[in-house]
Amino acid sequence: MTFTPDTLPDLKGKVFIVTGGNSGIGYYTVAHLAEHGAHVYMCARSLEKGAAAISNIKKLYPSANIDILQMDLMDLTTVVAAAKHFLTLETSLHGLVNNAGIMATPFEMTKDGHEAQWQTNYLAHWVFTEHLLPLMLQTAKTLTPGSVRIVNLTSSGHLAAPKGGINFTDPSLKESGPWSRYGQSKLANILHTKTLDKAYGPSSTSARKGEGEIWVSSVHPGMVETNLAASVGESGSGMMSVFSVARMFGLIWPAEKGSWTSLFCAASWDMKAEESGEYFEIFGRFGEPKWQSGAAKDEKLAERLEEWTGEAMRTEGWVL
Repeated sequence: MTFTPDTLPDLKGKVFIVTGGNSGIGYYTVAHLAEHGAHVYMCARSLEKGAAAISNIKKLYPSANIDILQMDLMDLTTVVAAAKHFLTLETSLHGLVNNAGIMATPFEMTKDGHEAQWQTNYLAHWVFTEHLLPLMLQTAKTLTPGSVRIVNLTSSGHLAAPKGGINFTDPSLKESGPWSRYGQSKLANILHTKTLDKAYGPSSTSARKGEGEIWVSSVHPGMVETNLAASVGESGSGMMSVFSVARMFGLIWPAEKGSWTSLFCAASWDMKAEESGEYFEIFGRFGEPKWQSGAAKDEKLAERLEEWTGEAMRTEGWVL
C-alpha cells in the first residue's frame, strides 16, 4: 500500500467522528486526523479511558483538537443521545469512521433485545449514521465531491456469515457459533456501505440533484494487533492458532498501520469517485479482493437488509 498518513492533506476546519477511538485502530485514526488539523470527536464508552487516550495523543501532537462523545454501542439510547448531542455542537461533519466493534464474543443479548455482535458492529452504527446523514448531506452541498465521507470497518471475517448471508428470521443466530454471528455483522457493514453509496454516492440521484454527495467505503484493515486480536488469542478458539502463526511470520500489522486504510478512505485526496461504495483491504486498497464473498456483492440482499433494518429501528423508536 503506497499511502501513508504523512500524505494526508491539511484538514483544518474539517470535523470528523471516530467510534471506538480510544484504543486500537480507532486511536490511531483519531491521532492522525488530529495531527493534520481536523477537529475529531472520539466516541468512547468510558470518559476516563477517552480522556487518557486524548492526553496521550496530545503528548505527540500538542495542538490536537479532540473531544469525547460518550457512547455505548450495546445501549442504543446512548447512541441516539450521542448523535443528538453532537448535532447541538457542530454545524458540519466531513467524515464519519464507524470503527468500533467486537469479535467472536460469547452469545449475549443486549438490553435492546439484539445479539451483541449484531448490535455493536452493525445496528448501532446504522442508527448513529442515520441520525448524522442530514448534517453530512448539508455539509456536502457546498463542497467539492469527496469532501464528505463515511467509512465502515468490516472484515474478511464476513466470509463466516451463515448461508444466504443474513438470517432475517433469527438475526441473533442463537444456535450458531460466535464466528458465524461475527461474519453476519461484518457482512452487514459491507452491504450497508453499498446501500449508502447507492443513495448518496457519486452516481446517486442525491448527487445529481445537488442534494449532497457522500463517498462511502467498507474497510478490511487486515490482521491487526489490537484488543480484538488479543481476546481471540485468549479465547482458546480455533482462530488462536491462526493469529499465532500470523504473528510468527510477521503477518499481523501493528494497530497504527491498521489505521492507514481507514485514513485513506476518510481523508486522502488520492481516493477516486469511482472507488466509492467499494470494499478496501490493506494489501489491494481497491478492486476485487479475492476474499470478498458473493453475498457481499448481492445488491438485492443489500436492499432487503436496508428495508429490514429501517423497519426494525423505526418500530423500536431509534429513528423516525
